[in-house]
Formats: sequence, C-alpha cells, structure tokens
Amino acid sequence: MNIMNQIPNTKVIEPKILYYGTPVILLNTLNEDETVNISPISSSWALLNCIILGVGLGGKAIENLERHPECVINVPDPSLWENVEQLAPYTGKNPVPDYKRQNGFTYRKEKYDISKLTPIESKTVKPTRILECPIQIEARVKHIRIPDYSPNFAIVETQTVHVHAHTEIIIEEDHIDPNKWSPLIYNFRHYFGLGNHLGKTFRSEI
Repeated sequence: MNIMNQIPNTKVIEPKILYYGTPVILLNTLNEDETVNISPISSSWALLNCIILGVGLGGKAIENLERHPECVINVPDPSLWENVEQLAPYTGKNPVPDYKRQNGFTYRKEKYDISKLTPIESKTVKPTRILECPIQIEARVKHIRIPDYSPNFAIVETQTVHVHAHTEIIIEEDHIDPNKWSPLIYNFRHYFGLGNHLGKTFRSEI
C-alpha cells in the first residue's frame, strides 16, 4: 500500500483568529470606584499555580490590572454560554476605543446586570467572584508584558491565591471530578462543551 495515500492533504491558510478550542474565562477586575468589570477571555493556560492570560490592550481589563493587580478568574461551564455571550458586545471602557467601536462594541458598566450573574465576596482579593461559575480562582498579577512582535495584547502572569469550586464537582477533597466538570470551550468563535471521556493520563490521581 502506498503510504502517501494515507497522508491527509493540507493547505496553508490565514485564519483571522486561532481559537482552536480554548476554555472561556470571565475575568473580574476592579474599577476605579471599586465596582467590578467582567471581561470574557478566551486565551489562558495554567502551569501549577501560575495562570497566564492574554488580555487585549486598550480595554478596561488591562487598565484595571495595571492599576490594581488582583483579579478573579471565573471558569464557566457550558450551561452559562448565553450569559457569557450577553457580555460579548460590551466594554467597560469609556469612551469606547475606536477599534472596539468599529467592531460593534458599546459601553456598559454594569456587567453583572448585563450577564444576569451573581457577585459573591472573595476571600482575599478585592474583585468579587461569580457565584454561578463552578470554578473561581482568586489571583494576583505578578508580571505584565507586551510582546514586541504583537503590540495589540498583553501577556499577564498571575499567581493563584485561592481556588473555589462548587461542591458537586469535588471528589476526594482537593480534586475536581472530571466526570462532573466540563469547561465552556471557545472553538473558532463557537461555544462548545467537552465530548465523551476518552481516557486519562498516567499522572492522574483519581
């Protein structure tokens, strides 16, 4: 058999975005008047207790993080996708930056009202947590870097302070049950949940 017949064809493409299946987070940051701004974010990853965020420049989230280096990283499940989408066309930045206005964004400050989500007091940091999100991570900003090759966003390094989880997804005290937890996934600007369980890595403790 000719092995070349088994190799999938590929083509070089230039997609506008590369959200190839990343968890959605709702990033809570502190406004000047100590109200809370909620920003949907689709670029994040974790390494031990360090969570890296990709945050666009010119918006309210990065402005707040630079002024007050604390945040809450709320992780919604698929049932909350419509709440997330309610936030999508709004910015807490006033006046609205030109690039956002040209892309259909308008100013709204009261993000909890827009999203129909519920604030709950954090244990250590000032921004509130989102009650409905099954995982809520209090964090402190340790470093903000703007890459010279892409000046439109910042790479924000945060350190986890506390992790809160809904009790129904907890197993064996400090573990999240992967059979009960599914993050909301942003897949090329479409919302998805996880598919069927396929297996586990050799390092899994449960």
